[in-house]
Amino acid sequence: MQTQVPILSPSARVADLLGLLTVLYNSFEGKTDIYLLEKELEVDIDDFMPIVYAANTLGFVTIGDGDIIITDKGIEFLKGNIRKRKELLRESLHKIEPFATAKELGKFKIEELLRKLEEKGITAYSGPTGYHDLQVILAEWGVYSGFLKLIDDEYEVTIS
Repeated sequence: MQTQVPILSPSARVADLLGLLTVLYNSFEGKTDIYLLEKELEVDIDDFMPIVYAANTLGFVTIGDGDIIITDKGIEFLKGNIRKRKELLRESLHKIEPFATAKELGKFKIEELLRKLEEKGITAYSGPTGYHDLQVILAEWGVYSGFLKLIDDEYEVTIS
């Protein structure tokens, strides 16, 4: 049986993560019903759940019994300066796809990463928008956090 590797959604953005954590911490003292948080943020559930999933996968929140609870790591991210936030993201990305596979490759072009993900049976980026979605995720999370650097059309993992 193959272990399910968490996959980051192209709908999840760093700014959304920060907004979610800010409202959860400041308006709900760090814990609330997911439905109440979604209503407070005034977003559609389809837009809301990818960032909740990302926050949970990154270890910034826990989810259980319909509640969402900010973790110590989430509070550290929220209260940290930009350098600290990037560091916490960088440390968390290596266990999430597509970054786990990117780390294995070390240096790659998007086409190579797509091929490797498909070989692993990860088809989240195989559709018509897959290339673009992957490009967005790599920039939004990978380059922003310093996990990756982009030179021309080639990415390089900057952490070991």
